[in-house]
Amino acid sequence: MSEMRESGQRVAPQPHHQPHPQPPGEPRGERSAASPYERLRAIEAPWLWSFAGAALVWLVIAGIFGISIAGNVVATALVFAVFMVLAGLGQMLVITAGPGNIDLSMPSAIALSGVLGVQFLHGENGLIGVGIAVALAVGVLVGGANYLLIRVLRIPPIIATLSSSFIVQSVAITQSRDMPPPPPALQAFANARVLGLPDVAWLALALSVALAFLLHRSVFGRALSALGQNGRAAWLAGVKVERVRCVTYVLCATIAAFTGLLLAAVSGGAALDMGVEYMLISVAVVVIGGTQVTGGKAAVAGVWGASMFLFLTNAMLNALGAGAGGRSIVYGLLIIGVVVASGRAARR
Repeated sequence: MSEMRESGQRVAPQPHHQPHPQPPGEPRGERSAASPYERLRAIEAPWLWSFAGAALVWLVIAGIFGISIAGNVVATALVFAVFMVLAGLGQMLVITAGPGNIDLSMPSAIALSGVLGVQFLHGENGLIGVGIAVALAVGVLVGGANYLLIRVLRIPPIIATLSSSFIVQSVAITQSRDMPPPPPALQAFANARVLGLPDVAWLALALSVALAFLLHRSVFGRALSALGQNGRAAWLAGVKVERVRCVTYVLCATIAAFTGLLLAAVSGGAALDMGVEYMLISVAVVVIGGTQVTGGKAAVAGVWGASMFLFLTNAMLNALGAGAGGRSIVYGLLIIGVVVASGRAARR
């Protein structure tokens, strides 16, 4: 080395450890503290906003009508908002499959499964297993038919599921005559409570945990996420795209069918219009709950928060004298606001 210096040749500097560069505009050795708002925005849990919204609406109800009435509203929500959760979980799977995927046949699947399930039960406790099997079979058939319309006939999902809903609803109408009441044991289960929570809520919670595991810890969940993000890239990566899409639509319709049987048990009988309100709500709880509208990212917990938020909002609007049209307008505005906000966040 000394000989090289004496000969006048340039010696390359020896590598040595360099400290990490400081962010521009930040004094050396100091880090600027992030504001609470920035920390909140940095949290990768969009579903938290739905729970925050539900808490805020509850505080408004408590402030207007009192704590006791607000507590009764929450107790009622734990019964009826659960059906929003169930419908939302099924719709969440389809929306996660990518842009354009939506199931508008859910209300008809709910109605048909409730009608056929109650018909096959004949009001007897010993046939509860048969009624459940019939309801689940309705879901499999409706989901399979939706997929075939989309895959074989190349019909867009929104048109295919809307078309099938008319057919399914027509079948439900033909089977809705002389319906017996649900068996006493099924009604008792649907209205019973364990540890202060309805049995139906515990059932929905178990289903939510199972779906969360399926989406985040299974091969199917990773394949569904890849399909939702980029279908062609998923196919090139070896994902069986059509199999995943088929299972997704079947699961959605099966959950809807099971929801229909539970609704019939809670209400004391099946009705043809008992699934109508879940067409818009099933989409609303998914979008508001933080599931990515463009697909690829689901939020199971957000479905619960959004369901509580919408039910409490609905209860408050009812108490204030708003009609069904007004409530639908509010739901629509909420969906538009969330979609716009999520689009801006994605662009950033």
